[in-house]
Amino acid sequence: MGAEPEAMTPLPVRTNRYRRSGRHSSPHQLSLPSDAPALVIAVPGAATPENQETAELVAAVAGASCQGAEVYIGYLRGDVDPLTDVLVELGRRGPMHPTVVVPLIGLSHPGVDAVVNAAIAASGTVSLKAAPLGPHPLLAEALHVRLAEAGLSRATRVGRVNIVTGAEGVIVCAEGGPEAVQGAGVVAVLLASRLTLPVACAPLSEPARIKESAQEMLAAGVASVALAPCAIGPELGPGTLEAVVAQTGLPSAAPMGGHHAIGQLVAIRYGGALVDPQLAKLADNSAGPSGSGTGTRGLPPEARHTAGQRETPGQARDGDGRGLPNQQPPGGTTRSGLPTRR
Repeated sequence: MGAEPEAMTPLPVRTNRYRRSGRHSSPHQLSLPSDAPALVIAVPGAATPENQETAELVAAVAGASCQGAEVYIGYLRGDVDPLTDVLVELGRRGPMHPTVVVPLIGLSHPGVDAVVNAAIAASGTVSLKAAPLGPHPLLAEALHVRLAEAGLSRATRVGRVNIVTGAEGVIVCAEGGPEAVQGAGVVAVLLASRLTLPVACAPLSEPARIKESAQEMLAAGVASVALAPCAIGPELGPGTLEAVVAQTGLPSAAPMGGHHAIGQLVAIRYGGALVDPQLAKLADNSAGPSGSGTGTRGLPPEARHTAGQRETPGQARDGDGRGLPNQQPPGGTTRSGLPTRR
């Protein structure tokens, strides 16, 4: 008998991670109490004008989806609104006011995760780190739009047929390591279904592998190939994408940036973290040794009733509950990076 085929990574599905108002509400539209945990967007870069613009666009969409929650922005580099300072300021409200930190990364990125974990640990606050934004169908939507804006793909299909304009093949490039490339493979499948074109994936940090993938496509009869960086932007170093384009000779779409799908994904990951039992445990046990439960205020019942095992403030955890070692929204932003209450 022949070798059995490798197990395929299941495609992500849109799930109802938190209660929503209305029968047909979108998964990113959350119905929250006024004392819901704060949402802190962790931007993997410094507060440059470009990064600030991206973060504020994402925060605006996320804030509109998370009515009732306060949205904050913290940066992982530089001295302007560093994540640790934002968390420390929020921590002054007391342990009964936990925070959810959503890293602004499309796919898994160990380097960013380590810096976020360290910031949470240094702040000593009750904070839970949410999972990466993807892989998710919304990332494929954002990539499709960026390709269309660059003239590398048609924005919409005519009937069931995608009229080819520009590239006839696409390579989804990921930044962050093997797990990110694996996630990019899932996004590539989702993007291929939208474009009805061949789509491959490759690490952004390895231009040689990108060129190899492009050559395979060309050898298969694809007339032209383009790059679709599965990156938001701040996680890329200055000139990274331009260098890859120069080394591969392939045209590229822009990073996903502040596309509305990114803000929606931030809201979805925030909602997923709210029902994570670890957030309730951190909040409840940090409120006092008596375990009075006051720290679970503002959390959904499914998370609140699981609180009990004692945790340490400043302990960073993934949105799926795995333990990790200590290591401008609507309304305007103050100098400390904290917005006024909406």
